[in-house]
Amino acid sequence: MVTVPLKRLHVPRMSDVHPQVLLQLHINRASGRLARMTGCEEPSAHVLSAELHKRMYLLESGPGSRQSKHHGNDPAGTVMGAGGTMSDGAGNGTVVASNGTMTGNGTITEGAAASNATSSEVSPLDIQAAINGGLTDAKPTTNNSLGLSIEADDVGYIATIQIGTPPRNFKLLMDSGSADFWVGGENCQSQQGGCGNHTFLGTQSSSSFVQSNQQFQVTYGSGAVQGVLCQDNVNIAGLALNNHSFGVATAESVQFASNTVPFDGLMGLAQSTLSQQKVLTPVESLASNGLIQSPITSFKISRLADQLNDGEVTFGGLDASKFVANSLVTIPNVNTQGFWEGAIDAITVNGASTGLNGRTAILDTGTTLILVPPQDAQQVMQSLGGTCDTQQCTIPCTSTASLALSFGNASFAIDPRDLAVLPVDVNNVTGDCTAGIQPQQIGGATEWLVGDVFLKNAYFSTDVSKNQISLAKLTTP
Repeated sequence: MVTVPLKRLHVPRMSDVHPQVLLQLHINRASGRLARMTGCEEPSAHVLSAELHKRMYLLESGPGSRQSKHHGNDPAGTVMGAGGTMSDGAGNGTVVASNGTMTGNGTITEGAAASNATSSEVSPLDIQAAINGGLTDAKPTTNNSLGLSIEADDVGYIATIQIGTPPRNFKLLMDSGSADFWVGGENCQSQQGGCGNHTFLGTQSSSSFVQSNQQFQVTYGSGAVQGVLCQDNVNIAGLALNNHSFGVATAESVQFASNTVPFDGLMGLAQSTLSQQKVLTPVESLASNGLIQSPITSFKISRLADQLNDGEVTFGGLDASKFVANSLVTIPNVNTQGFWEGAIDAITVNGASTGLNGRTAILDTGTTLILVPPQDAQQVMQSLGGTCDTQQCTIPCTSTASLALSFGNASFAIDPRDLAVLPVDVNNVTGDCTAGIQPQQIGGATEWLVGDVFLKNAYFSTDVSKNQISLAKLTTP
């Protein structure tokens, strides 16, 4: 069994992009992923662009704003300033919360950074991370594991492995919703020229690198890569996969090539039947080479606001220190394509049934939010005390309502903090928040795409050989 830490580096976000626009980008990305997962037609570029325009229209500084303006000196309200900071015409872009103050330059004062922010109010740490981006490092606590660094405000989870001769560190997004492993190649190009300030692989940097002529192309919910297969030495948490086959990208879309993207590639950890490269996933290769006993991948997804930084991905088994042993349930994978999808037994709010039955959930560490059919979103959010329209779902930032999903007759509650993602108006952290559940009709009428909003609240493990999923309640620190 191998464990790898998941961590956080501080890389500035795109300086002129509002956190709510970034959130819409996450929704768009998840929409594309769900379409591919369910075999449906993907939203067109025109539709996705329209969703972004609607989001900008509804911002607190946009023409469709319904929020009152908080700063009398600036009739236009608060906007994004240079460098990703919050500013207004009077230079007073502070956000006051019960546990500290976030100033106009995106920093937190009055000791707020030391708070775990366990109240239902949105943590200033999350708001700052949404603005500034970056990675928060984590360290693994068991063998065969990698620490999972937190990207920004729980947007994604990234681990570091070693590739090549001599071995060099590569940061990879850990993705249970895809099955291809790739890093940028030394000759990588994008629409902006090169592929950003990342670590690249090729003959100039690795004497063991061997390139093939076999091409591959992968399209994700947001962004795409294409390149060729190669063989090189890969080290995952001390486990040496020599001459492993994977991809090197010769072309990346800007969603991967930008300097603000904090990872160098992606490791898909669904089943290899889903792979566009037509090769084994890393966990399957580790098992076939006898380096781990079984092709099991286990995730402990951490939450930035908790400041525990204890996320990890473990290969070959489960980390018993991360979950309550008698709460572990195992369910069959009901997906035939290679995704990890389980039947939801019940969906409850504050212990009461929502009346939604017969739903399934694709469990995807590479998706930030939960996407559900619009009618389901409306029903769930009404029970939670939130609202939904065709644009988005919102929930009071101070909500303490508890949503739970049941798998294998075991109920897993979602922390209310995960349901209130970001304030609609960043200057009003006790107002309405964009919800962690969003409406999207792409898959079947009963199919949900369930990302990190839920997975932060359970230990999540997959087993390729048995085609099954395990979930357990997390241990309390």
